[in-house]
Amino acid sequence: MNSQIIFIIIILLLSLSLIKSGPLAYGICQTGCNALAVSCYAAAGYTFGTVTAGAGIPAVIVGCNSGLGICMAGCIAAGFAPTI
Repeated sequence: MNSQIIFIIIILLLSLSLIKSGPLAYGICQTGCNALAVSCYAAAGYTFGTVTAGAGIPAVIVGCNSGLGICMAGCIAAGFAPTI
């Protein structure tokens, strides 16, 4: 009985390191995506976070936002991938 509990605790502790890595990679990926979006906005002459959605937004901002969405969607794979 005692050896079973120790075995389960060891397995849980070993898997704990794998669980932490996915969210960390996800956060790093999202930070990179946001840095690219800020650069895209700056190249277009705008400040990220100050343009509101509406009918009058420039096409370049729509492109920046689309790129940000695609990048963020790609980060989901990093969030689910267990890395060491």
